[in-house]
Amino acid sequence: MISGIVTEGHAIVSVMFRIPNRSDTPIDFVVDTGFTDELCLPPEAVALLRLRFKYAMPVNLADNSEVTLPVHEAIILWNGEEREVRVMATGRRPLLGTALMDEHELVVQFTEGGLVTIDEL
Repeated sequence: MISGIVTEGHAIVSVMFRIPNRSDTPIDFVVDTGFTDELCLPPEAVALLRLRFKYAMPVNLADNSEVTLPVHEAIILWNGEEREVRVMATGRRPLLGTALMDEHELVVQFTEGGLVTIDEL
């Protein structure tokens, strides 16, 4: 189970990145049920983590505009196991999308300091 808390109206969970030849790095992500891929990180964070570029992908944004974003790969710890994920380099805030929560249950107590849980079904 992955757990976090509600902070300033956002469901926040920490995701541990496994970076070769470095210590594991935790990053707090906003759970975004409107984002249908896996993870987004600001481009600066992607550069600091030295994530490997995979390809550029056209995406449709919430305002219905279409842009092309760089997609990188990372290894994270998810439910205690290593998992390779796609990381889009965009935005100002780390986002965790619904593709990563496939076959999971998300429960959010929407009150400041409320519990956030993501558990396998």
